[in-house]
Amino acid sequence: MQKIRFSLNISAEKLLAYYQGSAKFVAVQSEDGRNVHFPVSELQPFVSHSGVQGRFEIQFTDEFKFLKLTRL
Repeated sequence: MQKIRFSLNISAEKLLAYYQGSAKFVAVQSEDGRNVHFPVSELQPFVSHSGVQGRFEIQFTDEFKFLKLTRL
């Protein structure tokens, strides 16, 4: 299992655009400089009135299959 940590600051307006279909994936740069993308739907548990903010960790298999997203 591999882990990547990153920070997000997505406003409510921008997040709404994601959910309205303009994008299906979120692309971020990790703390160690790697680029990763994952389905925007994985952010749903972390959405507040102001959007999604915080530091997160994504876990995936050695074959790069998504496992879990958690807020740190």
